[in-house]
This record gives sequence, structure tokens and C-alpha cells, in this order.
Amino acid sequence: MVEVNGMFLYKEDVVKSTPVGLSAADSLRFVKDYIRKWSESVLLYEKAKNNIPDNEEIERMVNNYKRDLIVNAYQSELLNQKLNADTTNQALVDYYEINKGLFVLEEPVLKGLFIKVPLHAPQLVKVRQWYQKDTPETVDHLEKYSLQNAVSYEYFYDKWVSASEVLEKLPQHISLTGKRKMELKDTAYHYFLNVTDFLDKGELAPFDFVQVKVKEMLMNHSKQTFIKELKENLYQKAVENGEIINY
Repeated sequence: MVEVNGMFLYKEDVVKSTPVGLSAADSLRFVKDYIRKWSESVLLYEKAKNNIPDNEEIERMVNNYKRDLIVNAYQSELLNQKLNADTTNQALVDYYEINKGLFVLEEPVLKGLFIKVPLHAPQLVKVRQWYQKDTPETVDHLEKYSLQNAVSYEYFYDKWVSASEVLEKLPQHISLTGKRKMELKDTAYHYFLNVTDFLDKGELAPFDFVQVKVKEMLMNHSKQTFIKELKENLYQKAVENGEIINY
């Protein structure tokens, strides 16, 4: 334990602040440096406290800061309860349906399957047949095949992904307009892509593609509305109860 001008630094405080994994020498060095800095901080505080004439202004600032912290903590607790109730999946869908104009695609999105295999991989004839179909049987064949032969295998028949994420995996730039099944190759690999669904830039974004964005927007809207209503209700109750007195 260390004491400086009536303030104490306890062993457990130093232990909690000491990084894990230090050698004995480094640990001792850290503890000495920590105690030195703590002592200097206490001494500087005492010196400043005794030489600042307007302590009342500082007390006012401290009280205001404390009040803000308490209010923010209270609002956060209420908001967590409120937002958890307001952001059910149905609430998200309803918000999306009402505000469809806010959810326009900024780039194309698609669903499909992509597989990349070495140029001389086995059973390429079979791969050409499998990748063009999205039946459970052909998908199963491709998944088993990819475990031993594919450099990359991505299944996204069931979710929307950005077209740019897929196109950057291909050896050359291509347009997806009107194309659904394609095979490309370079000096080392074959690239197979089957696009089952495609939406272009400017079209309405699918709900499941923008669900995270929908949730963020709904939560922000609910937060602003809730805080405004909370303040108004508190004010009206205070007026009714005679707690606000105008002189």
C-alpha cells in the first residue's frame, strides 16, 4: 500500500492494472513506474486544487457531468427495454414495407453458386453438369467434390450477395446482364458460376439483404421518438404536479 497526502493506492489496484505475461523483472519495473505516476498525479492534483481560485465553477461542471452520466445511463436502460420490444422481425418487415423508397440497391446483387478448380482437375465433365443445376442432388455432388478438388466453393442459392464480391473472383470482367451460367478459365483454373437470381442497381433491395440496415434505421427512429416522448411526458407530469414553478 502507498499513501500520498491521505490518498491510498492498494496492492490489488496495482495487480489489476499489471499486464499478464510479464517477466519478474518487467513486472517489478511496471509496478514501480505505476506507483510513481500515481504519486505524481496525486501531488499534481493537490497542487492544482490549492491554486485554482474558482472551485465553484469546477464543482458546477462536475455536477453537470455527473447529471449527464446518470441521465444517459437511465436512458440507455429504458432504450434497451424499448428497442428490444420494437425490433421484432415483424416490426422490421413492417418498417421495410412502409419505407421501401429508402432501400434501393446501390449495386447489383445475386444468388447462385461459384466453384473454382485447377485447370486439370478430375471429372470436369461432371462439374459442368452439376454447377448448372440447383437441385439438392447436384449441390451434394459439388460439395463432396469441392472438399478434395476445389480451390474455392461458395454456395449462395439461399441468400443475396453483392455482385462485386462474386465478380472479383473471376479472371476477367464480365457483365451479368442476361447471363446466368458461365464458365471461364485462365492459365491455372476453371471458374464456374451459376446465377439463379439477379437484381440490378436501382431496384428495390430484398429485405434479407438490407435487414441489418433496416434494424439500424428503425432503432434510430424509435430512439429519437422515445426520448422525445419521455421528456414531454415527464414535463407534463411535473407541470400537473406543480413541480415546475415560474416566478
